Amino acid sequence: MKYDVAVYIGRFQPFHNGHLSVVQRSLEVAQHLLILTGSHLASPDTRNPWSSEEREEMIRAALPANWQKRVSFIPIRDHLYSDNLWLTEIQQKVLEEAGEEARIVLVGHRKDRSSYYLDLFPQWDFLEVPRLEAVHSTAIRDAYFSGSEESNYAAALPAGVADYLTAYQQTGRYQWLRDEADYIKGYRQAWAVAPYAPTFVTTDAIVIQSGHVLVVRRKARPGKGLIALPGGYIQLDETVLEGMLRELREETGLKVPKPVLQGSIVEIRVFDAPQRSQRGRIITHAFCIHLKPGPLPSVRGGDDAEKAWWMSLADLYAHEDQFFEDHFQIIQHFVSRT
Repeated sequence: MKYDVAVYIGRFQPFHNGHLSVVQRSLEVAQHLLILTGSHLASPDTRNPWSSEEREEMIRAALPANWQKRVSFIPIRDHLYSDNLWLTEIQQKVLEEAGEEARIVLVGHRKDRSSYYLDLFPQWDFLEVPRLEAVHSTAIRDAYFSGSEESNYAAALPAGVADYLTAYQQTGRYQWLRDEADYIKGYRQAWAVAPYAPTFVTTDAIVIQSGHVLVVRRKARPGKGLIALPGGYIQLDETVLEGMLRELREETGLKVPKPVLQGSIVEIRVFDAPQRSQRGRIITHAFCIHLKPGPLPSVRGGDDAEKAWWMSLADLYAHEDQFFEDHFQIIQHFVSRT
């Protein structure tokens, strides 16, 4: 064959017949295929419902027996705010798996602006695989999590994946995601009558002290039960700084004087990845507050927070897949700089 290794990058949420056609073409030109499953360790939401392990299981259920040994999986984290970190992770993991001398080809299909990443690997050949069917994962997820009849989406799926999704409907996680999908649908419909697509402004507080970061557990949807930063929408009559301080007090009851909090702000950054929230276009202003070492101030959950607590930085990485939206990446950004 022309290549030793083919590399196929995607989210596969879920894996459908269009993906299967790319896998088939890859194995026609390469001895081995590396499927890189993106959004590894992202918390479940309506855009990324299934974990890397679950996606590998459903994809393997779709592959013929004689393909199984020729396909390997590599989970890849999202790095919404640094293409270079994302590229580094992919380059390192592919090199570890394929070796330095391997003839590598990147396979894929340029479907929209999200496919720009296909041009970020000039060291590899690229094979464009035409789309054989007008299949869209978003439409499949919308039908699946709306409780639609299986006939409305099953035809777009390999039989093994359809069976996997049918069994998944019996899990508690499916019901959680379906409730989440209902909330998101209602949220978007409430703003559908606006004369233009709305953009929302929020704030988040990243309070760090003595190797701990202040976090909350969300009381309501979206992301009910997930870990998050204290924050929320700004009000019409306040600045982003005022909004951040208000939300911080409401959700955590942090009893640190306002002048101390303001004087401890070490960095402010806007996080504005277009896909950071399923609710719509939400831009957040994040304030990193680095308090002096000492006993951790008492906190308690309030308002939209079921619970507030100080999480050690070690625990932070152990709970990466339980953080709401991009909050883990926001914390990671500031922790690496303070």
